[in-house]
Amino acid sequence: MLEQLYQHYYRELYLYVYSLCQRPAMTEDILQETFLKAFTALKDSHTNMRAWLYLVARNLCYNCFRQERKLNGGEMEAEQKAAAQDILEEILREERKAELWKAVKRLSRQKREVILLQYFGGFSQKEIAAMLRLTPENVRILAHRARKELKSYLEVMV
Repeated sequence: MLEQLYQHYYRELYLYVYSLCQRPAMTEDILQETFLKAFTALKDSHTNMRAWLYLVARNLCYNCFRQERKLNGGEMEAEQKAAAQDILEEILREERKAELWKAVKRLSRQKREVILLQYFGGFSQKEIAAMLRLTPENVRILAHRARKELKSYLEVMV
């Protein structure tokens, strides 16, 4: 079962986690821990394994951020940011996708998560609401505002 989960969800989880932390090494570590937790804690009868994996990966990512803030006051070295951006540009080779990604990065954290989960993760607003501990109405409003911002960003870029 774990091998099937890994093969089926690894790439999309990688893109999601990388979009949050923008560091390849951290992304790999988080994904390893996510799938380890799936192996040890996830039951075969779980109704939405995909959502569970996303939620665990997200929580692990934010745990890493909290640990980093404790260690170095939340500062990320400039070269780490530059390296992360270079790798992201490789993943998003097509020019339009790169422009869209740049616009998505300008969104607030919460709006960005809603958009990523909705469009790249394929989750419903109800599932996103449960994962982010928001109401479905809040998710709908955040998604609407994020799309509006993305549209204005993309108009400026073109």
